[in-house]
Amino acid sequence: MNNSIRVNCTKKNLKLIRDFVTEYLKALALSDILMNQIVLAVDEICANLIIHANHEDPTKYLTLKIQTLKDQVKFEIADQGAAFESNNYKEPNIQEHIRMGKKGGVGIALVNRIMDKVEFLTEGSQNICLLYKKIK
Repeated sequence: MNNSIRVNCTKKNLKLIRDFVTEYLKALALSDILMNQIVLAVDEICANLIIHANHEDPTKYLTLKIQTLKDQVKFEIADQGAAFESNNYKEPNIQEHIRMGKKGGVGIALVNRIMDKVEFLTEGSQNICLLYKKIK
Protein backbone atom coordinates (compact mmCIF):
# COMPACT_ATOMS: atom_id res chain seq x y z
CA MET A 1 0.00 0.00 0.00
CA ASN A 2 1.34 3.41 -0.95
CA ASN A 3 2.06 5.47 2.14
CA SER A 4 3.12 8.77 0.63
CA ILE A 5 1.65 11.37 -1.71
CA ARG A 6 3.20 14.49 -3.24
CA VAL A 7 0.95 17.26 -4.53
CA ASN A 8 1.52 20.77 -5.77
CA CYS A 9 0.31 23.55 -3.51
CA THR A 10 -3.17 24.28 -4.82
CA LYS A 11 -6.38 24.01 -2.81
CA LYS A 12 -7.92 21.58 -5.29
CA ASN A 13 -5.35 18.99 -4.16
CA LEU A 14 -6.81 18.94 -0.65
CA LYS A 15 -9.41 16.46 -1.86
CA LEU A 16 -6.63 14.16 -3.13
CA ILE A 17 -4.99 14.37 0.29
CA ARG A 18 -8.26 13.63 2.14
CA ASP A 19 -8.98 10.66 -0.15
CA PHE A 20 -5.42 9.37 0.29
CA VAL A 21 -5.62 9.58 4.10
CA THR A 22 -9.10 8.00 4.12
CA GLU A 23 -7.91 5.08 1.97
CA TYR A 24 -4.90 4.51 4.22
CA LEU A 25 -6.97 4.64 7.41
CA LYS A 26 -9.65 2.29 6.05
CA ALA A 27 -7.19 -0.60 6.39
CA LEU A 28 -6.84 0.14 10.12
CA ALA A 29 -10.52 -0.47 10.89
CA LEU A 30 -11.00 2.69 12.96
CA SER A 31 -14.36 4.07 14.03
CA ASP A 32 -15.91 6.52 11.56
CA ILE A 33 -15.64 9.33 14.10
CA LEU A 34 -11.93 8.73 14.70
CA MET A 35 -11.27 8.40 10.99
CA ASN A 36 -13.11 11.64 10.20
CA GLN A 37 -11.27 13.50 12.98
CA ILE A 38 -7.88 12.35 11.70
CA VAL A 39 -8.75 13.24 8.09
CA LEU A 40 -9.94 16.66 9.29
CA ALA A 41 -6.72 17.30 11.25
CA VAL A 42 -4.44 16.32 8.35
CA ASP A 43 -6.59 18.34 5.92
CA GLU A 44 -6.36 21.38 8.20
CA ILE A 45 -2.56 21.26 8.40
CA CYS A 46 -2.24 20.72 4.64
CA ALA A 47 -4.67 23.57 3.92
CA ASN A 48 -2.68 25.90 6.19
CA LEU A 49 0.57 24.96 4.48
CA ILE A 50 -0.86 25.33 0.98
CA ILE A 51 -2.64 28.63 1.67
CA HIS A 52 -0.44 30.41 4.24
CA ALA A 53 3.05 28.95 3.88
CA ASN A 54 3.07 28.46 0.10
CA HIS A 55 0.47 31.05 -0.99
CA GLU A 56 -1.19 28.47 -3.27
CA ASP A 57 1.87 28.41 -5.53
CA PRO A 58 1.47 25.41 -7.88
CA THR A 59 5.24 25.33 -8.47
CA LYS A 60 5.68 24.33 -4.82
CA TYR A 61 5.02 20.89 -3.41
CA LEU A 62 3.73 19.28 -0.26
CA THR A 63 4.60 15.69 0.66
CA LEU A 64 2.57 13.61 3.08
CA LYS A 65 3.87 10.32 4.47
CA ILE A 66 1.85 8.03 6.73
CA GLN A 67 3.29 5.31 8.94
CA THR A 68 1.65 2.93 11.34
CA LEU A 69 3.81 2.47 14.42
CA LYS A 70 2.63 -0.17 16.91
CA ASP A 71 -0.37 1.58 18.49
CA GLN A 72 -0.32 4.88 16.63
CA VAL A 73 -0.36 6.48 13.21
CA LYS A 74 2.27 9.06 12.32
CA PHE A 75 1.71 11.66 9.62
CA GLU A 76 4.69 13.56 8.26
CA ILE A 77 3.83 16.60 6.15
CA ALA A 78 6.75 18.37 4.48
CA ASP A 79 6.97 21.52 2.40
CA GLN A 80 9.40 24.30 1.50
CA GLY A 81 7.16 27.22 2.39
CA ALA A 82 7.41 29.78 5.17
CA ALA A 83 7.93 28.00 8.50
CA PHE A 84 5.05 27.97 10.98
CA GLU A 85 6.20 29.83 14.09
CA SER A 86 4.69 27.51 16.66
CA ASN A 87 6.34 29.39 19.53
CA ASN A 88 4.54 32.58 18.40
CA TYR A 89 1.23 30.75 18.20
CA LYS A 90 -1.43 31.59 20.74
CA GLU A 91 -4.37 29.22 20.79
CA PRO A 92 -7.64 31.03 20.12
CA ASN A 93 -10.64 30.73 22.37
CA ILE A 94 -12.79 28.37 20.28
CA GLN A 95 -15.97 29.18 22.25
CA GLU A 96 -15.35 32.88 21.63
CA HIS A 97 -14.80 32.21 17.91
CA ILE A 98 -18.10 30.31 17.73
CA ARG A 99 -19.94 33.01 19.69
CA MET A 100 -18.65 35.70 17.32
CA GLY A 101 -19.41 33.55 14.27
CA LYS A 102 -15.79 33.67 13.10
CA LYS A 103 -14.78 31.27 10.36
CA GLY A 104 -11.27 29.86 10.34
CA GLY A 105 -8.46 30.60 12.70
CA VAL A 106 -9.18 27.57 14.88
CA GLY A 107 -7.42 25.01 12.70
CA ILE A 108 -4.31 24.43 14.79
CA ALA A 109 -6.35 24.46 18.01
CA LEU A 110 -8.58 21.80 16.51
CA VAL A 111 -5.61 19.73 15.35
CA ASN A 112 -4.09 19.96 18.86
CA ARG A 113 -7.32 18.59 20.31
CA ILE A 114 -7.66 15.74 17.81
CA MET A 115 -4.05 14.56 17.66
CA ASP A 116 -2.02 13.20 20.56
CA LYS A 117 1.13 15.02 19.52
CA VAL A 118 1.85 17.80 17.01
CA GLU A 119 5.40 18.90 16.19
CA PHE A 120 6.81 21.45 13.76
CA LEU A 121 10.44 21.08 12.64
CA THR A 122 12.66 22.77 10.09
CA GLU A 123 15.43 20.85 8.37
CA GLY A 124 17.35 23.04 5.96
CA SER A 125 14.84 24.45 3.48
CA GLN A 126 12.23 21.90 4.49
CA ASN A 127 9.51 22.37 7.08
CA ILE A 128 8.03 19.26 8.58
CA CYS A 129 4.87 18.86 10.60
CA LEU A 130 4.55 15.60 12.51
CA LEU A 131 1.16 14.43 13.75
CA TYR A 132 0.68 11.39 15.98
CA LYS A 133 -2.56 9.68 16.85
CA LYS A 134 -3.03 6.62 19.03
CA ILE A 135 -5.33 4.10 17.40
CA LYS A 136 -5.39 1.16 19.82
